[in-house]
Amino acid sequence: MVDDDFSLKLIKWYKLNKRNLPWRESKDPFKIWISEIILQQTKVDQGLPYYLKFIKKFPNVHDLAKANENIVLKLWQGLGYYSRARNLHYSAKYISKHLNGQFPKNYNELIKLKGVGKYTASAIASFAFNEKKAVLDGNVFRVLSRYFGVEEPIDTTFGNKIFEDIAYRNLPRKNVDTYNQSIMEFGALQCKPVKPKCNSCPFESKCFAFNNNKILSLPIKSKKIIKKERFFNFIVLRNEKFIFLEKRIKNDIWKNMYQFPLFEEPIESFYPPKELIKTSILSKKTELTHLLTHQKLYVVFWDFEIKKLFQNKKYEKIEIKKLNEYAVPKIVENYINQNIGIHRL
Repeated sequence: MVDDDFSLKLIKWYKLNKRNLPWRESKDPFKIWISEIILQQTKVDQGLPYYLKFIKKFPNVHDLAKANENIVLKLWQGLGYYSRARNLHYSAKYISKHLNGQFPKNYNELIKLKGVGKYTASAIASFAFNEKKAVLDGNVFRVLSRYFGVEEPIDTTFGNKIFEDIAYRNLPRKNVDTYNQSIMEFGALQCKPVKPKCNSCPFESKCFAFNNNKILSLPIKSKKIIKKERFFNFIVLRNEKFIFLEKRIKNDIWKNMYQFPLFEEPIESFYPPKELIKTSILSKKTELTHLLTHQKLYVVFWDFEIKKLFQNKKYEKIEIKKLNEYAVPKIVENYINQNIGIHRL
């Protein structure tokens, strides 16, 4: 499946329709890496302000490597998939210490970095060094499957190999970096998942999906996401000046972020332990649900007013006015904003 005009038409479309994004103005692999990690599982409009904050705070890999992890997670707060931020920080420290700050300059070296897979390594290698590597993200899968009529599921090993072959064989002889940007941008703006702009598409006459009424059925996925249900009871212990937090240290969602003391038990049968709340009064109980990609959280915030402060090695007693210095999950941030009145940066 090769179309000699495919790459030329895409690049022509791109030059007329591309968005002006700051990482596209740079060949610095560090900046490109930051943008690609942020844009994993994140739309451009949401990721752009985070990118700008990161580059301002960490203009080079040494600055990122020297940062405290809590600062990195704090800047990432609200983006989700926090393992991306932890891997970013880990790899920055590796590059700074073991590579003397010299960013890997080819695909084979890039893919060794923690948190960098085939797509990200290909993107950095092509954008920063114009290496002949094809990118395959959700946008690219969609464009290739619709145009060439690939009905093999994209989430199978065999299907992935088919797409890798098609993507590579349709790379242009030169300007690989521009082509890769073009096909991703085309998928994001023109060949969209829902309501694609087929009537103004330069590929309309040769598009398999358009000509066979399969636009919304391609690409195909064989697996459905099954959400795991979990039950979170957050115990908010505070008075006028102090509040208690704990750090998540297990290899789970939100690792190394802070939260209110948590008890993961069925909500209908749970009540906070007496030894924890014996000098407190329940002032509010808030129930809600929180959806993650693979999990559905049923959450209760038990808000207690502390009459007498206590010591507990498991929890950190902090000043409420310093709450905004701690990286917390989005659901905890929302609760703080709505119920504790601390402006979070």
